Amino acid sequence: MRVGLYPGTFDPVTVGHLDIIRRACSLVDKLVIGVAINRDKGPLFCLEERVEMIEAECAEISKVCGTEIVAHPFENLLIHCADEVGAKVIIRGLRAVADFEYEYQMVGMNRAMNDQIETMFLMAEAQHQAVASRLVKEIARLDGNVSKFVTPRVNNALMEKLGKPT
Repeated sequence: MRVGLYPGTFDPVTVGHLDIIRRACSLVDKLVIGVAINRDKGPLFCLEERVEMIEAECAEISKVCGTEIVAHPFENLLIHCADEVGAKVIIRGLRAVADFEYEYQMVGMNRAMNDQIETMFLMAEAQHQAVASRLVKEIARLDGNVSKFVTPRVNNALMEKLGKPT
């Protein structure tokens, strides 16, 4: 079984994330969505909310593509998480050249720790390249419309979390 790990904080999950998830499903038999517990980032949504959003959004994707998709919280090193879940490939989404510089360093460090786990980069589709969870939250906080960047379910959760009308 080909197992892939797609890690991130997913605070919140965006249409860009979902695009990468859909495309990754064609490459693996099982896709583990590693939901990072990153206390330094101070997420808007708690871990349980982020996992719940991922599971809800990925249920239909899994049904359509036939790939098992599971959410897996983690707080350890990414390479250790990949080993724990049996992933042979880490899937990373790239939006722009600036993302690549950071990702390139991470790949080198991960390969030094475990050269049996590969990293694969998927470029975000053109219409999703500017979408970032951080920007979605900022736009929503400032009363902007984020419905182009998240699903209706995530949009409702975001508006509720920020105390804004849906």
